[in-house]
Amino acid sequence: MPNNPERPRRVSIAPEGPLLVEGPVEVVDDEGVVHVSRRFQVAICTCRRSRTFPWCDTSHRRRVEPAEAGNTAADRSENGADRP
Repeated sequence: MPNNPERPRRVSIAPEGPLLVEGPVEVVDDEGVVHVSRRFQVAICTCRRSRTFPWCDTSHRRRVEPAEAGNTAADRSENGADRP
């Protein structure tokens, strides 16, 4: 897909997230495979955790562990959540 010289592609950098690119786009991965998207905007994975790489599937988002969220049995006991 040729770029239009009159209007450059816009790329936005999302902090701790993907690159947002105005489409349509072609992405060439490190193995030389060309991935094509005709969408008006695409999110390109920068963390390589995506199951749909090179497209972002939000795998970069931090997963909260139950212990961090205060959901352990010890936390509930300390807070009185498991008392009758």
